[in-house]
Amino acid sequence: MPERNIDFGAYGARGIKGHEAVARRLDALAGYVATPVTARRGLLARLHYLTRTGHAVRAAREAGLTVTDRTLTAWLEGKRSPSRKNLERIESAYRTVRRHNVARYLLGRLNADGRGTRVEIHPLNQSQVPRPRQRVVEYRTLNVRHWDALVQAWAADDARALDEAWVEQIVDLGSQWGQYEYVTNVGFAA
Repeated sequence: MPERNIDFGAYGARGIKGHEAVARRLDALAGYVATPVTARRGLLARLHYLTRTGHAVRAAREAGLTVTDRTLTAWLEGKRSPSRKNLERIESAYRTVRRHNVARYLLGRLNADGRGTRVEIHPLNQSQVPRPRQRVVEYRTLNVRHWDALVQAWAADDARALDEAWVEQIVDLGSQWGQYEYVTNVGFAA
């Protein structure tokens, strides 16, 4: 694609890829458990979420939580504590299952029966770029009507597909869409 930045930040510009900002916002909308997994309360909340139904247990196993039922029961009863590696697996499985569970809901809310959702795009930070090298970039808004590819890529935790889906949306900004490949923030609500 012609507008892709190859050497971003060479003159001091700061920002993140637009698709990463979209993923962060979708993560915030997913409503994860706020208590860390290292705290007993956070661990129990995640384990209850992952073991409340047979479907949740199967999804957790597919997401990488491969301990026995006996071990899960011991963790839930407080007889044993998971190792650091298992805590990471629990967190990863929880986030994966949660993403899949809320994806359909978020998709319906964001598509809004074809009306879409207004997205605010905050441009990259150029405060450290020398004046002659600064670009004129401004705050932009965009109404995204088709969230299917974005939400599916986010739910699958596929950064490449999410990047491609994000670029497909920002080309609607016109000939300067490449200026919004890197941003400081992307905001929207569902």
